[in-house]
Amino acid sequence: MADEALFQFLHSEIIQYVNGVECGESENGRCVSKLENMGFRVGQGLIERFTKDTPRFKDELDVMKFICKDFWTSVFKKQIDNLRTNHQGIYVLQDNKFRLLTQLSAGKQHLEHAPKFLAFTCGLVRGALSNIGVKSIVTAEVSVMPACKFQVMVQKM
Repeated sequence: MADEALFQFLHSEIIQYVNGVECGESENGRCVSKLENMGFRVGQGLIERFTKDTPRFKDELDVMKFICKDFWTSVFKKQIDNLRTNHQGIYVLQDNKFRLLTQLSAGKQHLEHAPKFLAFTCGLVRGALSNIGVKSIVTAEVSVMPACKFQVMVQKM
């Protein structure tokens, strides 16, 4: 429980630092990009540790199941609530109570701040997939707080 609070506090401080000192309030796109890049590097490192004793993945869907179950549980202490795919390289990961959004109010007035709170996680997933050998684009959307959907578009090499 304490490590979860520490992670949420650290995440919040990183967002505040990048948004205030690094980029400033007016350069929102650059801040989101910087947070996503930080997450990418962390995702690469974490997946290396989490997969060192894991057998080779059979296919893309097997990789996504690992991300939704094992990786997500290790980072956020719960599994993804729903994984959907069109079997053409697009996966939607749904978390109905995303931990990094629970500190924001459920009101619609905070939806504009959601991209900053999701950018690091998008990078985390993209970095993890990248280190496994899956090149992807990861985006996130929030319609009702604290639920969110992460869309992973796998790019064929």
